This record gives sequence, C-alpha cells and structure tokens, in this order.
Amino acid sequence: ALGGRPLVMGILNITPDSFADTERLDTARAVDAALAMEAAGADILDVGGESTRPGAVPVDAGEELRRVLPVLRGLAGRLSIPVSIDTYKAPVAEAALAAGAELVNDISGLTLGPGAAAAARDAGAGYVLNYSYSVPKRRPDQPPLYEDVVVDTVAWMEQRLDELQSAGLP
Repeated sequence: ALGGRPLVMGILNITPDSFADTERLDTARAVDAALAMEAAGADILDVGGESTRPGAVPVDAGEELRRVLPVLRGLAGRLSIPVSIDTYKAPVAEAALAAGAELVNDISGLTLGPGAAAAARDAGAGYVLNYSYSVPKRRPDQPPLYEDVVVDTVAWMEQRLDELQSAGLP
C-alpha cells in the first residue's frame, strides 16, 4: 500500500528535450539523480523515455527502451522506493516491469490503447490512470469546455475504472 498521505513523485526524464539536461545525461548520472531524489524525500520515482509535452514527436518502443532500460537496470536493488515507468506502450511497460519497475504510469488515460494496462495486469504491477481529455501530445488548441469540470472528470474516470476492472485490473 502507498499510504494515507500525499506522496511525492520524483520525475526522471530520459529525453533529449527534457528540462533535466538529458542530452548529456548518461546512465550513471541518471542513477545518481534518482538516488538523490530518494534522499531528498521522493516516495516514488517515475522514469520516462518519451516526451509527453504537447506537440512532441513520438518515439518508437525500441528507442524508448534504449533510453530507459539501462537506467532501470542501474537502479535495480538500489532504491527503497517504488519505481514507475511512464509509458503507454505495452512492450516498454513489459520490459520495464521485468527490469524492476513496479508501476505503470500511463499518461494516455487509455486513449492510446489498453496495452500498458494489460502489461501491468499480467505482471501483477500497479497501474496509474491519468486523466486525459484527448490523446496526449495531440491536444486541441483550446481545452474542452466543461459543463461541470468536477462532474465531467469524475464521470470520465469512473468509465475508465470500469474498463480497467473489466480488463482484470483491480
């Protein structure tokens, strides 16, 4: 269980356009950054290999894995906090979970398919469902207009939770 208090997630972006200076970020530096986040109080470490900013160019699963797997392997057995993989791709989720990640953090909210959720289910891992009013990186210029943002968002989440439960994720 993750506890009954707010948790801090450390974000480790292994992407060339990240704010985290990853153009020069090698595996050893990434591992050091992760360890520093834990030492600073992070409760969870989230590792991502594809930029999720609007308009970012998608990368294929092979490139995403090339970025994140060395870091995940370098962290194996070195952290006392859970590691999540920030992906919506099934092959990336599967490989990351096999390399020691414990959660799949799917920013797509199932808008890019159920593959990452199925990988979490099959591995007995945790799954983070993020709200996404449209396909990530393809957001419209104007956000949607809500009749009631809370009611609409809760209804969206309830529908996705039903989908996840039907797919075998508790």
